[in-house]
Amino acid sequence: MRYPKLGLSTCLNPLNCVFFQKEFEDVDKTFDLLVTIAQKIPRTKVLVSNEHYWKGVCRSLIFRFPDDLEILKIDNKIQIKSASRYGGSDIGVNGTRVGRLLTTLEKFNS
Repeated sequence: MRYPKLGLSTCLNPLNCVFFQKEFEDVDKTFDLLVTIAQKIPRTKVLVSNEHYWKGVCRSLIFRFPDDLEILKIDNKIQIKSASRYGGSDIGVNGTRVGRLLTTLEKFNS
């Protein structure tokens, strides 16, 4: 699978999806750190991993609902998207997941 050159698709439903984008000075290092952090999320299976794009499926603890987590490096930007495959609301799970990724990234860069 090739990485999405134009960027990740935006969220169709903001109640079960989170999209984040930011420019970084050292985008290669940041991408590698984010992938390392994402791969350590419990119950996460890596689906695609290359030098520009990473995708995994994260499953909830009790019901094992799947959420897609994507990280994309484009030029000097990183995009992160976490979205539920099913249901109209995720009760904030995807936002929490992306928030924890970014908080952990900040700790590595401190």
